Amino acid sequence: MTSSDPLSDRQLWSDAAAGDRDAFGELFDRHGQAVYNHCFRLTGNWSQAEDATSAVFLAAWRRRADLTLVRDSALPWLLTVATHRVHDEHRSLRRRRALIARAGPPLDSPDHADAVAEKLDDERRMAVVLDATRQLPPSEREALVLCVWSGVSYADAAAVLGIAEPSVRSRVSRATSRLARMLGPQIETVPARAGKDRT
Repeated sequence: MTSSDPLSDRQLWSDAAAGDRDAFGELFDRHGQAVYNHCFRLTGNWSQAEDATSAVFLAAWRRRADLTLVRDSALPWLLTVATHRVHDEHRSLRRRRALIARAGPPLDSPDHADAVAEKLDDERRMAVVLDATRQLPPSEREALVLCVWSGVSYADAAAVLGIAEPSVRSRVSRATSRLARMLGPQIETVPARAGKDRT
């Protein structure tokens, strides 16, 4: 490797574990957008996706010395943490809503419906697709989000999900077929990003 070749994620992680903040910053620069996109696709909400992305990299910083990367890329591990973080937040939100419902409406609470900010176009479009993807079996939904939306290779998705690569391929195929039936002409069913290193 020449001095101009970029360092591998494994080397950057090792350097970050030794306290090199710049190495960790490079990992964030490489994978921050992919983690954010993954979180956005799971939540359909840019604010929740930003919070989840921050939580993922905070967890990575805190665990940098305890964890050794076994793969060349840190992205599969980061996406696994992101998936768990989003699922944990969904569970927490359901518990909070149930508690609020049991407590009843607050006394003299103003109606804030008119003050709600205009939704972003991306969120509105994503909501339609997310509604459909939420109807997919969880195993198919996770494979679809990783391989089609996040552009993760089938091999890396298999590592994230803890299953064999052919199972990932099968889940993605079933998920895209189901979405095509549910959404019809509303979306493109051909996974445009699926061409990225799927072997």
